[in-house]
Amino acid sequence: MAQIKEEQLKELQKAIETVNAYQLELGKVEIQKHGLLHAFNEENGKLNKIKEALESEYGKITVDIKTGEYEIIAEDAEGEAVAQS
Repeated sequence: MAQIKEEQLKELQKAIETVNAYQLELGKVEIQKHGLLHAFNEENGKLNKIKEALESEYGKITVDIKTGEYEIIAEDAEGEAVAQS
């Protein structure tokens, strides 16, 4: 049976080995990404519950997260937010 040159075989093997290593690393990154997306969604859900609780207690507000001070968001007749001056 005919064979390719030894140098070509080594080059081919090295390229395949490198591609396989990249595939393995990409799989690891996808697993990390999945975990991060899950954690993000969980925390975002908690944030939404906090916002709902604040709105229930104070109405529609904006909160300065450094000081805790808040301003009421004015609404027009259709319930749309209106800029206050």
